[in-house]
Amino acid sequence: MDNDLKKVRAHLLISGRVQGVAFRYYTVTNAQNLGIKGWVRNCWDSKVEVVMEGEEDKVKKLIDWCYQGPRSAIIEKVEVEWEEYRGEFNSFSIRGW
Repeated sequence: MDNDLKKVRAHLLISGRVQGVAFRYYTVTNAQNLGIKGWVRNCWDSKVEVVMEGEEDKVKKLIDWCYQGPRSAIIEKVEVEWEEYRGEFNSFSIRGW
């Protein structure tokens, strides 16, 4: 087993019907279950923004989930930008805008 798992950071912008469908709350629950740190927030332009850090395979699982979202969401587009891992978060939370 590899004890030195690669840590990554991803910045997502998710478009579609993603506000008013509990997207942020489900994202927090999924992130916490995967041990991912970071935040999620609604944007003024009706998108949802997510910054996440953690083990690469777990971050990819959360990104995959973002392509479906909660049952009542309609995902039109997910923009993923990979960034340098910083290790700056203690938990995963909802941020205000």
